[in-house]
Amino acid sequence: MAGESMPKTSTEQTSQAVQRLMDQYTEIARLAGALAHEIKNPLSTIRLNMELLAEDIDAENEKRGPSPAQRRAAKRIDLVHRECQRLQDLLDDFLNYAKVRHLQLKPTDLNAEIDAAIEFFTPEAEEAGVEIVRYLDPDLPTVMLDAEVFRGALLNLMLNAKQAMSDGGQLVVQTSAAGDKVALVLTDTGIGMDETTAAQMFDAFFSTKPGGSGLGLPTTAKIIEAHDGRISVQSSVGRGTQFTIELPVPARLAQT
Repeated sequence: MAGESMPKTSTEQTSQAVQRLMDQYTEIARLAGALAHEIKNPLSTIRLNMELLAEDIDAENEKRGPSPAQRRAAKRIDLVHRECQRLQDLLDDFLNYAKVRHLQLKPTDLNAEIDAAIEFFTPEAEEAGVEIVRYLDPDLPTVMLDAEVFRGALLNLMLNAKQAMSDGGQLVVQTSAAGDKVALVLTDTGIGMDETTAAQMFDAFFSTKPGGSGLGLPTTAKIIEAHDGRISVQSSVGRGTQFTIELPVPARLAQT
C-alpha cells in the first residue's frame, strides 16, 4: 500500500545496530580523548612548577649547603616529578589506544615492511643480545596496509619479545600464505607466560611489567583488527611466546 514502508531485513537491522555501536564508540573515544587532554594540561603545569621548585632548592643549596629539610623536600619533589611523568606516559598511551583509526590502506609488500622494521630495531636487539632470524616467504601476496601504523604495531611486538628475553635469545620472524590469508608469526625464546596471563594479554590496562600502562598490546590488537586482521598468542612458561597475525588478501589478489 502506498505510504507504507517496507519491513527491514535482518541484514539491514544488523547493519544499523553495528552503525549505532560504532557511533557510540566514536563518541566515547572522543569524550575520553577530550578528558585525557584536559588532564594533561594541568599535569604539565604541575611538572613545570616542580622543576622550577627543584631549581630553587638547588640554587639555595649551592649558597648555604643542603639542610635535612631541604634534602627531604628535594626527594619529595623528585617523587612528584616522576609520578607526573608516569601519568603523562599513561595518558599518551591511552590517547593512542582510544583514538578511532582511519587507516590509509594501500597495496603493500608485507615482507618489505618487516625488513624495514627489523632494520630499525636491530641495534636495540643486538644491544640486548637478541638474534633476529627471518623466514620470509618470497612469494607472499600483496596485502592492504597502512604501512606506518602497521609498522608501529610490529615494532611493539618486537619490543615486547626483547623485554621477555632479559638474558638474550632469539626472535624468529616468519611469513606464509594460505588461500585468502597471509600469516606473520613472531616467536621468541623468552620467559613465556602461563595460560591465564596469555588470555589477558590484549586486555586494556593489564600488564605484567612494573610501571607498565597495559596498553601496548591492546593498541597493537586494535591496529591489526583495523586492518581486518586478527592476532593470537601462544605461550609456555620457560619456553617462549609466539604471536600470530593473520591478514586478509584482497579477493582479486588472492585469485591471481
